[in-house]
Amino acid sequence: MTNEEVFRNLAIVISDVASVDLEDIAPEKSFMEDLDIDSLELVELGVTVEEKFSVKIPDDALGSLKTVGAMADFIAGQL
Repeated sequence: MTNEEVFRNLAIVISDVASVDLEDIAPEKSFMEDLDIDSLELVELGVTVEEKFSVKIPDDALGSLKTVGAMADFIAGQL
């Protein structure tokens, strides 16, 4: 799966979990500041991402993934 495919699939997951419009999701967007995703939604997002992509995101790594692009890069690195 390419980084672009990872990003597109991640954007769909973010949209579903946090009710964010797909058009608003971009690699440079911050989960909390730009997309208004709170910490509980971020944990739910992490669990959903682990299931969808068959990867493991440690709790400390999840907290350090501040942007959509950072999470997409992390996922791509695990595949």
